[in-house]
Amino acid sequence: MPEQEIYERLNAIFNDLFDRDDIVLSRETSQADIDGWDSMRMIDIVLAIESQLGVRFTTAEVEKIETAGDIATLIGRKLASPG
Repeated sequence: MPEQEIYERLNAIFNDLFDRDDIVLSRETSQADIDGWDSMRMIDIVLAIESQLGVRFTTAEVEKIETAGDIATLIGRKLASPG
């Protein structure tokens, strides 16, 4: 999946979960940039990504996420690897 499409999907997920329509993620977008993006909301984000994109994250991977770019990179790697 091209990076642009990953961000489009992530934008839709974030806008849905945060009940907004103005979130536009970039590689640098962090929890500090989006009100309500905390560790508890991160669980919802991960579950939505896993459900909608068919990928699975490990706890160690989730603990290292600091930005939307980290999420996009993980998704890209997982979708590019077989199995």
